[in-house]
Amino acid sequence: MNREEEILERMKEKFGDKIKNIRIQRSRRMFAEIDAKNLKEILRYARDELGFDHISTITGEDLGEEIGLIYHIAYKNAIELSIKTKVPKKDPKITTIIDIYPPAGIYEREVHDLLGVVFDGNPDLSPLLLPDNWPKGVYPLRKDVSLEEIKTIIEKGGEER
Repeated sequence: MNREEEILERMKEKFGDKIKNIRIQRSRRMFAEIDAKNLKEILRYARDELGFDHISTITGEDLGEEIGLIYHIAYKNAIELSIKTKVPKKDPKITTIIDIYPPAGIYEREVHDLLGVVFDGNPDLSPLLLPDNWPKGVYPLRKDVSLEEIKTIIEKGGEER
């Protein structure tokens, strides 16, 4: 059994139905889907028990009614495990993971800036990429606002749509 297969089996054994669609995509690349409520428990286990001691990034995307989040964590810079979860777009909140992976704070700020996800417990969700005068409530990577709308809002000096 190779390391990826061992990780897959240990995660299935530990979490059962809490971890969905866990698979080895190709050599050194693994994916899993989880509910947001299980995120910290699974990430803590991956770090403490499986050796995934590095977070590479957090990817966010507008999925329509939900915001998708993918946490990319690495094992000895050799195996990447991408853990996917979702939060509702109407109330996009999830618990911060900076207590598990302190460098995640910068990635949480980026996702907050661009998609409006609130990372509960992160003490600094100040703008990272967007200018200070960017209209509040306007998130450039959300599909429900066009570039033309963003331009109009900025030109009018509007705070929100």
